[in-house]
Amino acid sequence: MITTIQYNSRKLQIDLLKPLDISIPMRASTSNVNAWYLDAPKIEPVKNGDWIATVKDGACINFNTIEFNPHAHGTHTECVGHITENVYSINQNLKQFFFLAEVITVAPEKLGEDFVISKKQLQFALGNKKRDAVVIRTMPNTTEKLSRQYSHTNPTYLLEAAALYLKQKDIKHLLIDLPSVDKEKDECRLLSHNAFWNTKGKLRLDATITELIYVPNHVEDGEYFLNLQIAPFENDASPSKPILYKVIN
Repeated sequence: MITTIQYNSRKLQIDLLKPLDISIPMRASTSNVNAWYLDAPKIEPVKNGDWIATVKDGACINFNTIEFNPHAHGTHTECVGHITENVYSINQNLKQFFFLAEVITVAPEKLGEDFVISKKQLQFALGNKKRDAVVIRTMPNTTEKLSRQYSHTNPTYLLEAAALYLKQKDIKHLLIDLPSVDKEKDECRLLSHNAFWNTKGKLRLDATITELIYVPNHVEDGEYFLNLQIAPFENDASPSKPILYKVIN
């Protein structure tokens, strides 16, 4: 179903019947993707004495309690409240949900003992394109990302200059297939988070960072219409479900 959408000064054609889900599902399993030194998420039926809230155990309903951390256990979208003393909620600050996005693929560069994404790489990939969002797929790109255990592995991260470049380019929404835009153990400096959200100046309250996405290899680099879906959590971050639609025209 080809639909024409008026977006700013452009008319975009997208096929609403061909959504590309780039979120990672959350499972109550030790094979669930994980970071930040936490145990696996839990999805367990409510128990009240001998009564267990599952149909298979004789109840009339399935009634589960879920225990998880949005930053550690799957695709999540966060706002500046993630790193500020003042409380800012993703639900209060993300008020629009459709954006023009560019999917780019980056092979991280070696820097000492680390692998990083540099400003130069982003400049090469984005050029003069004007986008609201950028979706970064890192290489190698395997399905292992759906179950990777990131704790104590020093994953790839963005250099501060790269995050600053995205801010200067007015990218409002940064999506990446890593547990963080910052180095895992960086003495809590959070250089890229701070640069992207401009914490030394006027806070970018409407800017978001989405981490732990997975962009399958069949999704080509290029221009997409992004639907950034969140759960209405009054929290700095929420589980999220970013959906891409290829721009046809």
